[in-house]
Amino acid sequence: MINIVDKEKEERIPPILRLGFRPLFLLAGIYAVFSICTWVWLFTSGSQSPLNVPAIWWHAHEMLFGVAMAVVAGFLMTAVQTWTGVKGTSGGRLAFIVMLWIAARVLFWTDTPLSIIALVDTAFLVLTGWEVGYRVVITKRWRNLFFIPMLLVAISANLASYATVKGMPPFSANALWQAMLWWFMILISIMGGRVIPFFTAKRFQLEAPKPILLLEVLAILPLVMLAVISFFPLVPTWFNASLLWVAGIAQCIRLYRWQGVRSFGEPLVWSLHLFYLALPVGLIAKALFIGNAWISHSLIHLFAMGTLAGVVLAMIARVSMGHTGRAIYQGPSFSFAYFSLVLATLVRVLGPIVWPEHLQTWVVIAGIGWSMAFGGFVVCFGPMLIKARVDGHPG
Repeated sequence: MINIVDKEKEERIPPILRLGFRPLFLLAGIYAVFSICTWVWLFTSGSQSPLNVPAIWWHAHEMLFGVAMAVVAGFLMTAVQTWTGVKGTSGGRLAFIVMLWIAARVLFWTDTPLSIIALVDTAFLVLTGWEVGYRVVITKRWRNLFFIPMLLVAISANLASYATVKGMPPFSANALWQAMLWWFMILISIMGGRVIPFFTAKRFQLEAPKPILLLEVLAILPLVMLAVISFFPLVPTWFNASLLWVAGIAQCIRLYRWQGVRSFGEPLVWSLHLFYLALPVGLIAKALFIGNAWISHSLIHLFAMGTLAGVVLAMIARVSMGHTGRAIYQGPSFSFAYFSLVLATLVRVLGPIVWPEHLQTWVVIAGIGWSMAFGGFVVCFGPMLIKARVDGHPG
């Protein structure tokens, strides 16, 4: 590392604050259970919401900017140490960033003005971007600099999301949520293309396939365009469908080249392939049913629960093992969590399509499956995150 770690100084830092993945993965897991249970209660009970924002807005915002963005921040502030060789964010600096995330979540339950919550929430993302960006710049690891414009887009979108509550922007909150869902699909496509074939090849002694530039462009560029046209409802349907078809087919070919069929024996590998599969399946299904608003709405959860939450769950389990000094493939049996999330996703997507009159039942069942998956992560991996590395190394 460029900055040599002082082991004595490192040991004075509580283990939970030694790298960004530790507190943020743990909090994301806990909050994933809390927020979905709260949403199920609000959706099914008809009770008046104690939140100072609309319940449906809170649900969408907190799934994206609460749970998922906490994982993104934790991952970036951890991975940047590997990318650059510079000591990652830890100690008091990390604690302050984490407290901003916590404060933004808590303030929704108070009478705090929305503008204050927005500033606190935005500060969390800004500081995360700074902690990652300056390490990349000082070491000139330009390949990883693309995360900064991605975070700048997320910061802008987060601020705009708060403004939609007041009806200020010339677009709806739904348009923003759709655009941000595509943002996460873009991020997962880029990172998935880096790590999934690498993990698969390394685990099974295979030769990792080299990326094909045209295939990468056809898989990812349409997702960028879909994010942009989320704000333009008058774009012709055929154009949307064309983008969905191109991206869906390209993503299928891309995923097939990653040799997931060889990974059935290892849950930490096949889970990544299985959950990533929800992306091309969702794209093609959305293209097929683009004229049906009800089915299109249900398919949103194939991306949000299948791809986003699924890849997140698989990745945080793997990172938690590796960055706490453990043998990655000798961890707790965690397949039950993956299967729980798969079943929850299928219920949430297919249930309302087949039996829309039982929507509340499907939401409850999906909420239970989701809670078992992320609750399982907290139980299985939480103790690892709050203890020092078992190999005695810093981090």
